[in-house]
Amino acid sequence: MKTKGQIEADISEAIVTFEREYMGRGPEEVRSYLLEDKILVCLRGVLTPAERQLACNGAEGQGRSLIKQVRMELLEKARPLLDTIVREITGQTIKSLHTDISTLTGERIIVFSLTGLATFRP
Repeated sequence: MKTKGQIEADISEAIVTFEREYMGRGPEEVRSYLLEDKILVCLRGVLTPAERQLACNGAEGQGRSLIKQVRMELLEKARPLLDTIVREITGQTIKSLHTDISTLTGERIIVFSLTGLATFRP
C-alpha cells in the first residue's frame, strides 16, 4: 500500500506526463494534494507563448475567455484518460472534475472528486 506522499507524487508525475503528451506542453511546476476523497493539483507555468500573447492582446478579455474555454474543453475530452490515470494510482474513479486557469499568472488548478477514499499508509 502506498503512502499519501507517494500517491501525491505519482499523481504529479502522471499529470506532468499528461500535460506534455496531450496538451503539448508540460507545466514548470506541479504539486498534488490528497484530501480525503479529493485530489487537488496545482500547476504553474502552463501557458504556451501563443496563449500568453492572446491573453495580453485579446480585445476586452476575449482572448482570456477563449484560453479558458479551450483548456476546459480539452480536459473534458481527456476525461477517460484522466480517469484511467487516477484509477491506476488511487484505486478510485473520478466522480467529478473541476478546473480553472489564470491567464494572468499561468497557474491552473484541477480538482478531482473521487468515488471513494483513496487508501494509503499515513
